[in-house]
Amino acid sequence: MSTKGAVQVEKTAIGGSLEIPRIVNGLWQLSGGHDKDVNIASASSAMDQLINRGLYAFDMADHYGDAELVVGHHNKSTGPKLTAFTKWCPAENGIKTFANAEAAIDHALSRMRQDKIELLQYHAWDYSDDTYIHNLNHLKSLQTKGKIGHVGLTNTDAAHLEMLCESGFRIATNQVPVNVIDRRVMTGRLTQVCQKNNVGILAYASLLGGFLSEKWVGQPEPTDPESLNWSLRKYLRFIWAAGGWDKFQVVLQALATIASRHEVPIAAVATRWVLDVPAVQAVIVGSRLDEKTDEYAAKNLLAFTFQLTDEDRALISEAQRGLSDVPGDCGDEYRRPPFLTVTGDLSHHLSNPEQSAAVAASIAKGQRIEYRTGSVWEPIAGYCRAVRVGNSIHVSGTTANSPISELPNVGGSSAHSQTVWILDIIERSVKALGASFSDIVRTRIMVQNIEDCEEVSRAHGWRMKCADILPANTLISAGVVGDNMLVEIEAWAEVGSGDRGVLQIGN
Repeated sequence: MSTKGAVQVEKTAIGGSLEIPRIVNGLWQLSGGHDKDVNIASASSAMDQLINRGLYAFDMADHYGDAELVVGHHNKSTGPKLTAFTKWCPAENGIKTFANAEAAIDHALSRMRQDKIELLQYHAWDYSDDTYIHNLNHLKSLQTKGKIGHVGLTNTDAAHLEMLCESGFRIATNQVPVNVIDRRVMTGRLTQVCQKNNVGILAYASLLGGFLSEKWVGQPEPTDPESLNWSLRKYLRFIWAAGGWDKFQVVLQALATIASRHEVPIAAVATRWVLDVPAVQAVIVGSRLDEKTDEYAAKNLLAFTFQLTDEDRALISEAQRGLSDVPGDCGDEYRRPPFLTVTGDLSHHLSNPEQSAAVAASIAKGQRIEYRTGSVWEPIAGYCRAVRVGNSIHVSGTTANSPISELPNVGGSSAHSQTVWILDIIERSVKALGASFSDIVRTRIMVQNIEDCEEVSRAHGWRMKCADILPANTLISAGVVGDNMLVEIEAWAEVGSGDRGVLQIGN
């Protein structure tokens, strides 16, 4: 099979200015779950085959093994030019300095042998940790210094993407999973938010790690997930979450029927379906950079050779009717159960660094514990953010205060986004005192403008649904203190109450 010179590669412009092909080569497979030993020189050479076919964009991250080094090797060669994106996924160590951010970017630039990263994508593990606001502000400064072209995000849900955009951060892209099984980008708010704020979706997992192929049509479910490579192991969890193997096979058979009609592989149909999703700018397809690179590139390009008909779409839609929705919003699999990751366990990323040994000792003694944030008003007014006495936690009235001086408040003039941030601050407070957000038993909301009640209520309702709780609540209109502040929320929590199960009675 050869498509050289025969396929018109579709293009798109990241951030309105960076032109790339709509199929991007993903290098996650170099991170160790597929090939233990990567020959940097030969992998670099294999890139030429992709670039020569018009697929010159590559996506990687700081933790994708030698991926950045492979790009660096290619950049110092005389081979055809490429465009490389990378990600910064900092450790959850609470370091918030500009020096730390610049060192991370300089390290990536050194490995990639570049003066500028055209698209730097940022991943935040914990929205209640305001470190990511500091880091995104630092990335803005690094854009000004010319070290970064565009800033994107990875696995960010609709509420926090919208909040960041409302706060004035210019976000070019959001990299999230999209495929015929995982349709959260459409069933949730993410597409709408992206279109409103000119954020392009970089879709990965379009082939479910390889499950969307002829190899799996009519085959039994794998009985030993540990025998699978990282990609298959991860996306088998998505299949389980979407209703199981039998329902997946119904969708796969529909794709096979359409592939036969158009005389293309199933992967081409699956990719075309994702390319046609509103707000999707490009699809990231895994590349192992080996002796089969050119063969796979030729097959990937077939997604540009046809269009899905109304009949095709109806067949896929009918097959999808049996599926369950993958839980939560895009990116939730990295932050709350069910953890749809390779191991199904993210405890090492979701620990509670705020709860120090001293706090644990005070809890054991039954002492009163006062949690301070460092606000200038705390010593002046004589209060703290939250107090724990026994198993009860009381959180002070909280507004959308910004952790950085350059930003007046988080959420801009959106009451909805201010509420999202306020609830993140409250979560941080209760975590610092040994509780979780699901331990909240009551909230009191005060809004500046009565017309904001619905949007504030929707943000509150979304967050409580994420925690699977229904606290008692009061919402009133009141004069909220502070310039630009539209919402203030108080909260009460009973430690451990969220871990003991919930009985809901009444209508």
